[in-house]
Amino acid sequence: MESLFSAGLRIQRRVISALMIRELATRFGRENIGFLWVVAEPLLFASLVGVIWRLTKGAEEHGVGIISFVASGYIPLVLFRSAVSRSVGLFSANGSLMYHRQIKIADFVLVRFLLEMISHMAAYIIIGLVLFAFGEFPVPADIGLFLGGWGIYAFFTLSLCFVLAPLSEMSSVLEKLVPVTVYLMIPFSGTFTMLSWLTPSIQEAMVWSPPAMAMEMMRGGLYGDDVVVFYSVGIPLAMSMVLLLLGLAMCRRVRRTLVVE
Repeated sequence: MESLFSAGLRIQRRVISALMIRELATRFGRENIGFLWVVAEPLLFASLVGVIWRLTKGAEEHGVGIISFVASGYIPLVLFRSAVSRSVGLFSANGSLMYHRQIKIADFVLVRFLLEMISHMAAYIIIGLVLFAFGEFPVPADIGLFLGGWGIYAFFTLSLCFVLAPLSEMSSVLEKLVPVTVYLMIPFSGTFTMLSWLTPSIQEAMVWSPPAMAMEMMRGGLYGDDVVVFYSVGIPLAMSMVLLLLGLAMCRRVRRTLVVE
């Protein structure tokens, strides 16, 4: 039994690796800088927004460096936006691969998300190192809290992708609503603000936002005692788990009706 399980894991690793290579080649091709665009895209987004905020708002916001604050919030936001947007219509675009019995429908969601997460984490590290060299980015005060926030943010994003991917196969309207919805969630994501800057009533409402809770953890781990953070671990984890289980059930239902071309 144990050997069968190990063999299954090896097959799954090969499937995931092959699908990731295929996704990279399909999206970026082999010309110009090719695969480097995976990291370059979020890096450029965060850099440009940080510069604009620096020019319009000055060097600091509530005693925190404005460039590091924007970069630390915007890259996770771009991860969320990219992963969610790319989950729409995912199964139809890759339906032909379902002829291979080793490939499961959930693999498509996982592969696309892993690619987005790895690229955005790499962009975060690169921009952090560059800004640190110029004295614009701090050394994380609590690396455990910081990574915990990243993990919760990524887990919630993945669970939402598992819900949206099958939903987009059930209704084409979702393709039009997702881009608008992603931008509407920005005020509730904690990207450009912290809970301690808000009124108590808004703070109580924001506790129910998994991205805001994860962002508070990341900012607390990054700035330490320089900021006051409010966060809950149980609420975002519970909400993410419910979404994940719901999404997996919906994926199984869609698989039975998916037309393989």
